Amino acid sequence: MARRQWTLEELTTGVRAGDRRALARAISLVENRDPLSYPLVRDLYVETGRAYVIGVTGPPGVGKSSLIAALVSHIRGAGRTVGVVSVDPSSPFSRGALLGDRIRLVDHFLDPGVYIRSMGTRGHQGGLAEATLQAVLLLDASGKDVVFVETVGAGQSEVEVTGIADSVLLVLMPGSGDSVQALKAGIMEIPDVIAINKLDHPSAKTMLNEVRSVIGLAEDGDRRPPIVMTEALTGENVPELWEKLEEHRTALERAGELEERRRRNLAAEVFAVASSRARSHLEAAVADDAELERLLEAVRRRELDPLSAVREILEKVFKLDSAGTP
Repeated sequence: MARRQWTLEELTTGVRAGDRRALARAISLVENRDPLSYPLVRDLYVETGRAYVIGVTGPPGVGKSSLIAALVSHIRGAGRTVGVVSVDPSSPFSRGALLGDRIRLVDHFLDPGVYIRSMGTRGHQGGLAEATLQAVLLLDASGKDVVFVETVGAGQSEVEVTGIADSVLLVLMPGSGDSVQALKAGIMEIPDVIAINKLDHPSAKTMLNEVRSVIGLAEDGDRRPPIVMTEALTGENVPELWEKLEEHRTALERAGELEERRRRNLAAEVFAVASSRARSHLEAAVADDAELERLLEAVRRRELDPLSAVREILEKVFKLDSAGTP
């Protein structure tokens, strides 16, 4: 069966109405950088800024997807609509998501009030691809009340999720070596709320004390996120976890910080996307220019230092006068 060809008007109307097929097509367009995606996002951008965006991060295997599924059930019970963007590591061959739609979220696939999408990082080193940011905007424009963004859970993605989320939820699990490393790696500076999943684990109380100790070392006394012990598979303490997330958003709104955080995130997004595009343009320019390729080869042979090569490349590709710059 031939794929339906959508017009710009049909897509914008469909996304605004929350049509799942239109939303799926719109996200595919931004993933593939289709020319139609630019006017699409442009036209829908004024409809955004209403959804509560929650970044969910933490080491692999701690139950992020299971916890999101439990939170979605709780939120849907209150009659609110939900979008979920799961950022998966990309296949090095197809650049598609390796894990696909999360198995733990399968109970919500047929719920018309829930839209779930897995997206590959597509080689983006930080873990959050440009398309992820656009997908969040599209879900927001479609009328979703809450949007979860689940990171890969490795590398720089934990830090990057703070640049798109109103609140960041860090999920840890007792008995996980990765969780201990997370405590040591400075990730504790990121979350607004912390969930320790698997509360019935023998080491759960020990981990709770460890996390409290790390948080207690924070210089900023206000930067001490609440900790909730949860069991995602049974839903135990999930309502309490959601309450803490909503309390965080309310506190931001009362202090006038929610809008400021969003303004800061949107400005950072402009630079992040511009940097990504500039790098892609540079790589393509060098690949197509024998002279620039010779510069790289000279660096590889240690005949030319990297900074000198950068100057020449920037001058030729971007017509920048880099005289006097380091």
